Amino acid sequence: MQFRTIIKILGQLVALFSITMVPPALVSLIYKDGGGVPFVLAFVFSIVIGMLAYYPNRKEKGDLKAREGFLIVVLFWLVLGSFASVPLIFLQTPSLSLADAVFEAFSGLTTTGATVLTGIEHLPKSVLFYRQQLQWLGGMGIIVLAVAVLPMLGVGGMQLYRAETPGPVKDSKMTPRIADTAKHLWYIYVSLTAACTVSYWAAGMGWFDAICHAFSTIAIGGFSTYDASMGYFDSPLINFICVVFLIIAAINFSLHYAAVSSRNVRVYLRDPEFKVFLFIQLALVVLCFAVLSSNQVYVNGDETLDQALFQAVSISTTAGFATDNFSAWPLFLPILLIFSSFIGGCAGSTGGGMKVVRVFLLYLQGVRELNRLVHPRAIYSIKLGRKALPDKVVEAVWGFFSAYALVFVIIMIALLGTGMDNITAFSATAACLNNLGPGLGEVAAHYGDITDTAKWILTVAMVFGRLEIFTLLVLFTPTFWRG
Repeated sequence: MQFRTIIKILGQLVALFSITMVPPALVSLIYKDGGGVPFVLAFVFSIVIGMLAYYPNRKEKGDLKAREGFLIVVLFWLVLGSFASVPLIFLQTPSLSLADAVFEAFSGLTTTGATVLTGIEHLPKSVLFYRQQLQWLGGMGIIVLAVAVLPMLGVGGMQLYRAETPGPVKDSKMTPRIADTAKHLWYIYVSLTAACTVSYWAAGMGWFDAICHAFSTIAIGGFSTYDASMGYFDSPLINFICVVFLIIAAINFSLHYAAVSSRNVRVYLRDPEFKVFLFIQLALVVLCFAVLSSNQVYVNGDETLDQALFQAVSISTTAGFATDNFSAWPLFLPILLIFSSFIGGCAGSTGGGMKVVRVFLLYLQGVRELNRLVHPRAIYSIKLGRKALPDKVVEAVWGFFSAYALVFVIIMIALLGTGMDNITAFSATAACLNNLGPGLGEVAAHYGDITDTAKWILTVAMVFGRLEIFTLLVLFTPTFWRG
């Protein structure tokens, strides 16, 4: 293990991350909200610590193997999450405990969108902006930004990228050089954010709200500048814009890249994951609409469709924006929507969950087993589109699924051990492991009322979810440290 090289890289990243404290400080100056000092302090603190880590090790030039790649990715999220909580700890209003500040920072950075704050609209504008900005940076796996900006810190980088890009089909590189890939991804990411901001503004939001909500929409985060979330605007048009951009952001970004570079929309239609994703979204919206209509929850069909479309897409893509309290919806809808977040977005998108392609492969594998029972001697291959997949990929997906289930059970039982009731524990685990945000029961609106121990456990769940379980689990194996 080349620990000095790793410390050098982390030092560089923390020093770079300190720059993100500047925009909220500027927002504070513009609005004169008196919330700027904590960000200036955090900026100085981060840059000093970053330089202290970097300077003594600046001449280290080791080649990174896959093992170091995993360790850097995990430390990257843990270290940046911790530094992201620094300004929140320094804040006077609201004054947050350590557990609250860390929970809020990690929730932002992992684009979970679970919050411990209430009375959000009364907070200083700089704090509001900072929370949204955290989600935006977290959205594209901040690491891809690091890859583009510090062309791999003088280190070859596919290992890092492999550990970070969500989804099983990781080795299909888009452009040969990682830094190049990351740059293209960010061009698309920034353009989408700009388009989303302008659309929100045109639909009637102020510039500040439009920018803030675009940040958390494209990142599929779910933080809002109001307690009522999107419900505050009470506008079907804004809801619809949100849905459109959530669906775009939940599609594999390499598909966007392929579509932009070949100037051909057909790329999307050729992708099996995209088709399955759209089918799932459509099915959920239709189901929600049917149940809400038959139970006459809303006055007319238009409102019912608006609510069904918005909540179904918001929860199943793991954004977690709200227009209404969906946990009070009739019958099985609240639990159905929580379960839909397990599927989440497509691989290579900013969504959470297990990813559509994995769930689809599990389904295909199930069908194959059934066929084998009928024709034991026949040879069936699993095809994704026209490409037959090697069994290695299918095995990896099964391994992922079992690890996901195991981590889920352990975290849920740990939460029950803190005295939480069943439905709250189940939904809080699902909401944090899938990077969704809102749950049911005590955590339907916010996470402020749960114990500090529960907050720490859920913070771990968010990191597990964002790092696709294995990246973090692998650090707990003796083999990892031995070799």
